Formats: sequence, structure tokens, C-alpha cells
Amino acid sequence: MLIDANQALSNTEQKPIDELVRKVQQGDQRAFEQLYRKHEKRVYGLCLRLLASPEYAEDVTQEVFVQLWHKIAQFQGQSQFSTWLHSVTSNIAISYLRKHKNWLQKVVSIEGSGMNEQSVNMCHGLNGLDKLIVRLPERARLVFVLHAVEGYRHEEIGNMLGMAVGSSKSQYHRARQLLQEWYDNE
Repeated sequence: MLIDANQALSNTEQKPIDELVRKVQQGDQRAFEQLYRKHEKRVYGLCLRLLASPEYAEDVTQEVFVQLWHKIAQFQGQSQFSTWLHSVTSNIAISYLRKHKNWLQKVVSIEGSGMNEQSVNMCHGLNGLDKLIVRLPERARLVFVLHAVEGYRHEEIGNMLGMAVGSSKSQYHRARQLLQEWYDNE
């Protein structure tokens, strides 16, 4: 009976999102606004961790929701909507990073273990682990966020980033070591 009650609760919680998604797929702009409000903070958080810049995270968050409006029909409900949305978000953020890498390197210290002054100013609103994550080298940061924060497997990360599974595991280990070192020194 407890399992049935939990399943019913889970189905009840799922139903409004499914209904909302269906309305958005039918072109309902108010439903889209509700969907945006429901998911905007988590999408922004993922973008911030991947891009290491509040300004770029805002830009990519906007782009995610623009793309969502155009691609919502592709969502077939085979997974949870939030899972699909975060996959879309990760892909857009990684694509953005690849397109703007040279320019981002001037602003955010991607390969160094420290941040330049402008990066520190841009990230002043961050706290705790997020402040340390943005300091990570690019590949280590991407792998760490995708694996530890978002729960992707190393095989999935390898496919997303075009790297071997062993490289993903190595970058994750490197990120953990750096984060632990920085945390111990704070």
C-alpha cells in the first residue's frame, strides 16, 4: 500500500508538468511562461557552472528557452521533461563554450588555477562550492559539473564532449583534487 501511495504521489507530481508541456506543444504562451518560471533557476544554475560566468549563463539560459519554444514538439515524454531539458541545456552551453572559447579565455581563467580580477568581480554573488567550480580548468569543470552535479555517466560525458571515457574520469579526478586543495586552503 505504501508503494502504491508513493506511485500515486509521483504520478500526481508528474501530471501538471506533462499537462503544461502538452499546452506548450500546442503553442500556449502562458503555459510556456509557467514552464519558464518553473525551470529557469535550475537551467541558469547549470549554465553558470558550465560557463563559469553569470553574464554568459544568462545569455545561454535565454537561448535555451528560445530553443525550447522551437523544439518542444521534439519532446516525446520518453523521459522526464526536466531530464530532457537539462540535456538540451548542457548541449547548448557546451556549444556556446566552443563557439566563444577564445573570447571567454580572455575573461575567465580557463586553464589557470586562479581567476583574473574581472572573473572574481563577475562571480561575486557565488558562494561555497560554486565559487571554486568556476576556477577549475575548462575540461575539468565541464566533466565535474556534468558528472557530480548533473549525474551524467562518464560514457555520456565522453560522447557530449568528444573525449575518451578514461579522459573524462581523469578530468573528474583532477577537478576533485583541485577542489579539495582549494577548499582546504580557504
